[in-house]
Order: sequence, then structure tokens, then C-alpha cells
Amino acid sequence: QVRLVESGGGSVQVGGSLRLSCTASSISFSSYTMGWYRQAPGNQRELVADIRPGGITNYADSVKGRFTISRDNVKNTVYLQMNNLKPEDTAVYYCSAKHPFLRDYWGQGTQVTVSS
Repeated sequence: QVRLVESGGGSVQVGGSLRLSCTASSISFSSYTMGWYRQAPGNQRELVADIRPGGITNYADSVKGRFTISRDNVKNTVYLQMNNLKPEDTAVYYCSAKHPFLRDYWGQGTQVTVSS
């Protein structure tokens, strides 16, 4: 059974930092594009960042220069380092695993709350 388990969410003040982790099981992790999406109340789910199997990264304009995505193919884990957090970063953050020929997988989500 495929599982994506996120951790590291929480509450932080403006300007603070958090690191999210997502550990995958029962997939060929190194062959998947791993990503982080977020969804705030009343908004659609949006891409925050993703990282391809070869390590190429992609970021939403709103987080460039503040967030860093990375992966550890030995630990089957993807990370999202979030610095200089802003109130508008408040959302539920979801981990994703995408493959061009297989189905997508999603984690259960972890809440990030940034207060001023």
C-alpha cells in the first residue's frame, strides 16, 4: 500500500522557518517527481514546488528565494525548507508523487499557520 506521510507543520510567527518532510513507502521513489502543494481556505490547491527525479526544481513565484525543496532518494523523503514565512503562506500543505506513466499519490496534508 502506497503511503505519503507528511510531518513538520505547525504554527510560527512571521519571518520564522519550518521544514516539512514527506516520506514515501511502496513506490519507486527515485522515479517520481515529488512535490509540495498547498490549499488555503476558499482557494484552490496550488503548486508550491516540485523536484524531478534528476533533481531539477520548480517553484511558485510567491515562494522563490524563501522556500527550498530537496529530496533524499535513500530515505525516500522529500523536504520543503520554508524561511521568512508570511501570513499568506498559511495553508494545508500536501505532498505529491507524480509519474508520467503511473497514477499520482497524495499525502494527508499538514497545517502550516503563520501569525503576525
